[in-house]
Parts: sequence; C-alpha cells; structure tokens
Amino acid sequence: MAAIDDFLAMLAAERGAAVNTLAAYRRDLEQAEQQIGDLANADGARLSGLQKAWSGLAPTSVARKASALRQFYGFLVDEGKRADDPSSALPRPAPRRSLPRILSHFEVETLFQQAESEAAAERPSALRMLALLELLYGSGLRATELVSLPISAVPRDAPLLTVTGKGGQSRMVPVSGAARSALSRWLAVRTAEGPADRYLFPSRGGKHLTRVRLFQLLKELAMRAGIAPEKVSPHVLRHAFATHLLEGGADLRVLQTLLGHADIATTQIYTHVDSARLVALVNERHPLARARRGD
Repeated sequence: MAAIDDFLAMLAAERGAAVNTLAAYRRDLEQAEQQIGDLANADGARLSGLQKAWSGLAPTSVARKASALRQFYGFLVDEGKRADDPSSALPRPAPRRSLPRILSHFEVETLFQQAESEAAAERPSALRMLALLELLYGSGLRATELVSLPISAVPRDAPLLTVTGKGGQSRMVPVSGAARSALSRWLAVRTAEGPADRYLFPSRGGKHLTRVRLFQLLKELAMRAGIAPEKVSPHVLRHAFATHLLEGGADLRVLQTLLGHADIATTQIYTHVDSARLVALVNERHPLARARRGD
C-alpha cells in the first residue's frame, strides 16, 4: 500500500494528474492487490494470474488496468525499489477503438428548442439548463470542466472562456453569442452563498453542481424533448461538438486545441466518424476522379 501511495504522489507532483485520474489509478491498483497480494513484490507468475481475474472485463478495462500496473512497476524500477519489471506478464489486449456516439444535427436542434422553450419563462432552473447546454455543445467542455467552472472564468469582453482541464492544464475555448446570452440570463437569476459563490453553477451543498446531477438534468431534458435519454450525456454532446465542427471544415489541430487533447491521436478518431464525408470529398475533388468524369 505504501508503494501505491508513493506512486500516486509522483503522478500528482510530476505529471499534474487530476483528482479523478489519481482515484482511478488507486482503484485499479488496489483491486489488483486484493486479487494477487502485495503488488510491490509480485512476480510474473502472480501477475499472469490476473488474466483469469480480468476475464469478465471489457477489453478497454483490461487495457486500462494493465497500463496502470505497467506504470506502477516502471516507477518502482526507476526509484530503485525493484531490480526487475514483471509487467511483461500482464494481459495485453488489442481492442479496436470504438467510435464515439454522437447526436444528429436534428437531435441537437430539438434539444435546444426544448431548452429555449422552457427558458422563456425565465425560471432559474431552466435558464441554468440552457447555459449548461450551450457550453457543452457550443464549447465542447468535459462534464467536470463545466460543473467546476469558477464565476471568474466568464468572459466580459473577449468571447473566450478559460478552462482548466485534465492535469490542471488551462486552455481558451470560444463562447458563442448565443452562449454569452444564455450565461447573462443565468447570471441575472443565479444565487449562491458561502463557498459555492465562487462557482458559475453552485449547488445547495456549498460546492458546485455535480457531474451526476448534470447527467440527470440532460437525460430529463432529452425525455421532455422526445429523445431517448440513453442517447444523451455530456460526453455525447462533446463528441457532437467535435464531429459537427469537423464536418464544417475545422482543422484537426484546431480541434485538438479546443478539446484539450494532449495527443492528436485522440482527436483523430473524429476523422473516422466523418469518414463518409471524407470519401465523398476525395471522389469529388481528386484530380483523377475529375479526369474519369471527363472521359
């Protein structure tokens, strides 16, 4: 357990790992320790036993757990706490990366129509929902980034929002005119006391709106809009933001910056989502295709 604590402390200090990331690493490592015993002194034979323990998990879950263990043993070797690295005995799944679920343009428009209709009465809860929706789809924020926004992040003159993402990295994201209008309407009715006053979307518990509550609010809005609630989540709206921008001709590097991806390989999945448009573009614009049409 002490070795796990030291490893997590390194992730926080040297890599700036976020609280949720650290919690996920701790969970995976402690679960593995419960399954095979003391991780710090485990050999390859004991690690190979995780194959059976993980047999019922999805390939992505196995890959995540194996990655956490490989990093853990790499840390132990670097720190001189082990002379060998037994992680080669870990399961190494090679899953196909699934394409993200997205909403169609029509479904997004339907969600907004419902939110705008409800906000017409100027009820605080409806105005908050509209502001949340505008920032999820209009700026591509992650759920945690959105609910934890400080009120100081709201732009005054410049149409940009300062967001603190994974690993404490800050980035600037655009805020549309419609989003600024929704935020102004929300701020006019927003009330908070004590510590919660620093957050754009405060909660009654003295903190900010939770991710779980954001999920619930979106699914409830989807039901009222006549959309299957299982199709809608904060991450699905973030995917829709990215895919619809790419459809509109956005550059992949720009999209990487807007989404806050450290590696462009993460962003490249959206080129697969938009593959039909890219194929049509090649068929229409490639010189050889035009020559054949001329023949």
